[in-house]
Amino acid sequence: MKYLNDLDFKNKRVLVRTDFNVPVENGMVRDDFRIKLALPTLEYILKQSKSKIVVVSHLGRPGGKVSPEFSLKPVAQILSKLLKKEVKFIADIKSAEGDEIVRNLSDGEIALAENIRFHPEEETNDEKFAIDVCHHFGVFVNDAFSASHRAHATIAQIPRFKPSCAGFLMQKEVEELSKALKPPKRPSMAVIGGAKIETKLPVIENLAKVYDVILLGGKISVEAKEKNMKFSQNVVLPEDFSEGNFDIGPKTIEKYVTAISAASFIVWNGPMGKFEEEAYRKGTDAVFEAIVSSDAWKIAGGGESVEYINSKDGAEKFDFISSGGGAMLEFLSGKRLPGIEALENSI
Repeated sequence: MKYLNDLDFKNKRVLVRTDFNVPVENGMVRDDFRIKLALPTLEYILKQSKSKIVVVSHLGRPGGKVSPEFSLKPVAQILSKLLKKEVKFIADIKSAEGDEIVRNLSDGEIALAENIRFHPEEETNDEKFAIDVCHHFGVFVNDAFSASHRAHATIAQIPRFKPSCAGFLMQKEVEELSKALKPPKRPSMAVIGGAKIETKLPVIENLAKVYDVILLGGKISVEAKEKNMKFSQNVVLPEDFSEGNFDIGPKTIEKYVTAISAASFIVWNGPMGKFEEEAYRKGTDAVFEAIVSSDAWKIAGGGESVEYINSKDGAEKFDFISSGGGAMLEFLSGKRLPGIEALENSI
């Protein structure tokens, strides 16, 4: 797979795929975490002589239809502020007007195209659509790790037709999560929580092969006990739960905190309970405090985990926080991500 320093961006139009799937309420971006993650890649390309950028992204699941509530216009405004320069907005990258904006971009300019999922061809991974989107560009950069488990047109098809590379974020994700698949420090521990057992089971089974201990919490652990699921001996289920089974109980909290303090490498994905309600936050609070107090190498990811960590202003206390939810889980399950495969096989 090629990286930014492997390709020449000088005097080129550059198409950059990002994941600006951020929470928007009443036309305002509520959390700009994912937008900020793309800045190093965009700034690097803009510094190259006579380069110009068009960014494509998705927001939500509009189902292949134009839906104003899923517009990326608010994101363009935030991106302008963060980059401290105008970000042009392309209402439809496939329209004559959009085509004209792309062709007439001046050196050093940047534009953001409207939600690519307004086009149904994106999610059907349509080859012709990918060609139509990328035909004006000399280089393609995928910096959307968190969307790269999707075989969508702007993720999996474009690298077949354009010289392509990973952006800084994608590169960092692959490097750090590759470490997580082969922990360089022992004892190694994974703390897995959340609500969906079907998405977490492949991760638990794969990491159990290489980690010393796997601690389970959240709704997945309740379901695992209720269904009497069998795991390898290094997978630890809670001893007790709070009232209503909405959090791990006090015995389990004490046991997990002690175990975490002994670990040298920790991956955390998923809360220990229904942390949105204060009554059921004790387990997640205790696990968080134990992890950030540890001297271990610390990696975290997953939408709810990142939301919780940000609510605690705790991001800087981790060595790496993955931007991917489903993508992180599939990577740690040992699966090949379509976006990464596409870059590896790019022309």
